[in-house]
Amino acid sequence: MKWDIFCRVVDNYGDIGVTWRLARQLVAEQGAEVRLWVDDLAALARICPQADADSDCQPLSGVEVRHWAPAWQAVEPADVVIEAFACDLPAGYVAAMAARTRPVLWLNLEYLSAESWVEGCHGLPSMQGSGLQKFFFFPGFTTGTGGLLRESGLLAARDRLQESAEARARFLASLGVIPGAGTRLVSLFAYENAALAGWLDALASADTPTHLLVPEGRILGDLQRWAGLPLEPGQVIRRGALSVQLLPFMQQEQYDALLWCCDLNLVRGEDSFVRAQWAGRPLVWHIYPQQDDAHLEKLDAFMALYCQGLSGEAQAALRAVWQAWNVGEDMAPGWAAWLQCADELAAHAHGWARRQAVRADLAAALVQFYRNWL
Repeated sequence: MKWDIFCRVVDNYGDIGVTWRLARQLVAEQGAEVRLWVDDLAALARICPQADADSDCQPLSGVEVRHWAPAWQAVEPADVVIEAFACDLPAGYVAAMAARTRPVLWLNLEYLSAESWVEGCHGLPSMQGSGLQKFFFFPGFTTGTGGLLRESGLLAARDRLQESAEARARFLASLGVIPGAGTRLVSLFAYENAALAGWLDALASADTPTHLLVPEGRILGDLQRWAGLPLEPGQVIRRGALSVQLLPFMQQEQYDALLWCCDLNLVRGEDSFVRAQWAGRPLVWHIYPQQDDAHLEKLDAFMALYCQGLSGEAQAALRAVWQAWNVGEDMAPGWAAWLQCADELAAHAHGWARRQAVRADLAAALVQFYRNWL
């Protein structure tokens, strides 16, 4: 069972984050042979330091990682071909697929969405000009979709860390993080956001101390403007009840563990969004901005699904914080309401992860789709 996965890096680390996790899981858990084609290997090297950004072909974690160069060099197509997020395959590769004696399953792995129409489109074929069929495969949160990326031992590893104060302290110390007793631990990974300064001011003036951990990323400029000084990885600045610590960019496994250690995670895009859900901790999602605010419909669709089972007060608080964060408005009113519902939101986040874990994961669903197609 040979697979080719094609990835163009658009959203910094979201696209490569998803495809790199998927490629490794197909190899490790499904016994697949996988080639991962990436146009920007430097992005992969940030989340996988073992990667050589200048190598055209390299083995990494059982995956054959290939540079997707502008000048395409002909190769034999795989049995299953995934174009991630409608990245458009090289014309020469499509021609080779059409000429192959044994049919190829061509899948377009779509962006994650909770919109109601997704179930009706998941798995549908589309006839291409080459005479081949391309199938649309939608990750999702409901039974009629392709599920979410989740490695087989992920939640057990999460539970072991969350149940051991010593293990959490040891991991955080490895990042140079020493939170004070009784401190709220929060991670922040986001796009540029005008709402940041007001929220940080609210944290600084609060009664409960907060230690904010910020992996390097696009929010850094806004953070430095609020701080009034440049920040370096490892540096800690303090304002009132708030400590802010910039963290160096980390490997995916480290980021997962960071999410598991925190009381609240602010995440962005798709990869960190899904990983924060598996952490079973409250989260705030900064969705990837689109023209004409089309992304806000996707945000509303997920909130409608995620909020099921919450009290009216908790739903209102979550919606107020998420909406303010995504349109760059004042976070303070929603944040105050959020704190009043903190225990309910924490229990809900853990229950949401447990309910999602009952369903097949994305890699297993892809393999099953292929077997059904044969």
